[in-house]
Amino acid sequence: QVQLVESGGGLAQAGGSLRLSCAASGRTFSRYTMGWFRQAPGKEREFVAAITWSVGTTYYADSVKGRFIISRDNAKNTVYLQMNSLKPEDTAVYYCAADVRGTVVGGRRQAGYDYWGQGTQVTVSS
Repeated sequence: QVQLVESGGGLAQAGGSLRLSCAASGRTFSRYTMGWFRQAPGKEREFVAAITWSVGTTYYADSVKGRFIISRDNAKNTVYLQMNSLKPEDTAVYYCAADVRGTVVGGRRQAGYDYWGQGTQVTVSS
């Protein structure tokens, strides 16, 4: 079992920044890929960014490329999502996810992730 706890969400103005954290506990070995997804009201959950745990290869959705940065701290078992130049369309619940079987390639496939956090709300005002 892996437990994922997101934090750092909140309210920001357009153009501002927020940093999300995802702390992993429990079965912390063999975490191949960690991902961030988001779901806006009335929309499907979508991929935001992902990082491979061992090498640190990163993947981004086109909508956030150049604005968001995903990183990880192996010692703290934590993944971060630094969100800059926020836009109102970034408003959503953000979820952290973990792939412990090594089935996710490229970060985007939601079905490949085994564990999910409870989500944290991000609201960007114009």
